[in-house]
Amino acid sequence: MEVVGDPDIRSPEEAREYLIKLRSILQYLGVSSGDMEKGALRCDANVSIRSKGSLEFMPKVEVKNMNSLKAVFGALEYEFHRQIEVVENSGIVAQETRGWVEDKGITVSQRSKEFAHDYRYFPEPDLPPLIIPNSWVDSVSKKLPELPETRRDRIISQYGLSFYDASIITAAKSIAEFFENTLQVYDQSTKPLPLRAKGVANWITGELARLTNQTGMDLLSSQMNPGKLSELMDLIDEGVIGSSQAKTVFEESFLHGGNPRVIVEELGLSQVTDVDLMVPTIDKVLEENSQAVSDYVAGKETAIKFLIGQVMKATKGKANPNLVSEFITTRLDSRAL
Repeated sequence: MEVVGDPDIRSPEEAREYLIKLRSILQYLGVSSGDMEKGALRCDANVSIRSKGSLEFMPKVEVKNMNSLKAVFGALEYEFHRQIEVVENSGIVAQETRGWVEDKGITVSQRSKEFAHDYRYFPEPDLPPLIIPNSWVDSVSKKLPELPETRRDRIISQYGLSFYDASIITAAKSIAEFFENTLQVYDQSTKPLPLRAKGVANWITGELARLTNQTGMDLLSSQMNPGKLSELMDLIDEGVIGSSQAKTVFEESFLHGGNPRVIVEELGLSQVTDVDLMVPTIDKVLEENSQAVSDYVAGKETAIKFLIGQVMKATKGKANPNLVSEFITTRLDSRAL
């Protein structure tokens, strides 16, 4: 199927956003993976400029060989500036086909197309007009699955997420399903739904996005699944691990598989929650940071954040920060009396 649009797009960024939305719709419909690098979705673009105030476009240039969203943006950005440079140097933009060279970041001429017959246009006598009744269009529309924008609006309404978070989550069908499936298995008795939803969204827009960008893997090719993320978030809620350890566990599970509880045990990442075990470290930190202690006693409450940070550093993030804060506050308040 080929989609041909009117010349309404005015920038490389608009072109990229258009393709992102089109790919998302195709994925939601289940008719294409939208993987440009594998040829499931291709893009050729006509680029032309016009003088300020003029309604007439200069000759168009067709750009090919763009096999990723990054390539589309880069090729159109380059071609836009190339044509401006040609005109500013009193040249004439040639109507031609150019190819995008990814490793050099440039477009190169492939062949000229000066007249309509160069495009091999000709009427097809065996194709009669196709008239589609509105009733048929309406019946098909009612059978369509929930599309990205509709799902985005529902997620905002149902889970209380921001427009930004909901837009990122629903951009790809696999991510949207991962989000909602995680909420289905995440312990519903622990927190209100909006708070749990925001927690899941933070992992998706944070660590999941970081790892997919860093490794080139997508969610479907990773070892992560809703059950594992739910288990990881339960471990945080239970105080077994803190945020820094949780990121380590998430990455290990994403890359190599394994259940979060098992990973925590194997790597020895459990938080220290026994105050008696933390006392020697806390006392040492207070002794070595007398200025921060004096600042707190003198009324500078922000000094306690520094002391907590030093304890967390000394315990390599294993101490429970809430218990550390409570214990240090008690110790220092007694000194202030």
